[in-house]
Formats: sequence, structure tokens, C-alpha cells
Amino acid sequence: MDLDEVRTRLLDAAEELFYERGVQAVGMDEIRSASGVSLKRLYQVFPSKADLVLGYLERRDVRWRARVMEYADGHPAGPQRILAVFDWLFQWFREPGFRGCAFINSFGELGAVDPAVGAAARRHKNAFRQYMAGLVDAADVPQGLTDPLVLLAEGAITTAAISNSPEPARQARRAAALLLEPYDHGQ
Repeated sequence: MDLDEVRTRLLDAAEELFYERGVQAVGMDEIRSASGVSLKRLYQVFPSKADLVLGYLERRDVRWRARVMEYADGHPAGPQRILAVFDWLFQWFREPGFRGCAFINSFGELGAVDPAVGAAARRHKNAFRQYMAGLVDAADVPQGLTDPLVLLAEGAITTAAISNSPEPARQARRAAALLLEPYDHGQ
């Protein structure tokens, strides 16, 4: 196995186990078993569990943002593209195994003791906010709506995880539509 394949197998195993059970509940031996990679090789690629957690979060960030952007960017520019983010959230919340935001979950477990996890969570949330700010700008609506729209999305993610229901995405979408309504001129 080459290094890229080993790294992929380790990150696949870590993502599945960390997201499903939490970072602290999963040991490196479980990652080794699930990945089929020897413990020696695991520690060659990720010298510590903290390194593996950061690798998991970095890859999850790239994948999550790519998915939401691909979906939303497939809709017409304007308020409808912003609302498409909430439609995508509804689909995500309905996926088997949905457990909320991996960054909020990891921050809740480790943010107080691992500054790198806190920084990774902030980078992810800032990148999502920047994406939403771009959608708001392209929709020609006031930039002051960016933060309320982001809060609606973030609140929906957390509420969906806790309630085990996709409905918070629809509720947040309705609230977002009300915010955008004065600026939606049939675009």
C-alpha cells in the first residue's frame, strides 16, 4: 500500500468511528482494526491521535463545504441560491448516521484542552460564513443578513442533531425566506 492509500484508509476509519461515537471514545487500536493498517504504519502517518483528529477534521471540512457548494451553486443566483443551502441541509439531516456537525462535536469534546481542534472548528465555521457572505453579495441583498442566515443554518444543524429530525432545516429555510423576501424580485 502506498502512503496515499494508507492515509485514505486511516482517515476513512477515523471519520466513520469519530463521527459515530466521538473522538474520545475511539482508541487508536480501533482505528488500526477498522482500517486494516498496522499500528506502526498508523503512527508513521499520524504520529499522534491529535494529528489524526486534525486530519479527519481537515478532510471533513473540504468534503462538507464542497457538497453544500455543489448543491447550492447549481441553483439560480440570488435569494434562491441562499435558500438552496437550507434545502441541502434538509437532505444532509436525512442521511443515515447524521450526528450533527463534526466540528461542534469535536469542539465540545476537545476544544477546551486542544487549541488545534478549536482552531479547526473556527476555520470551518469562518469558511462557511465566507461562503454565505458570497451568496448574499451575489444575491444583491444587504451584507447585514449574512450573520442571521449563518445562525439559522448553524442552529438548524445543532437542533436537527439533538431532535433527530430533519425539520429544523425547513424551519430555518422559512425564516431565511422571510429575511430575503423584500429583496427577492423573481430572480
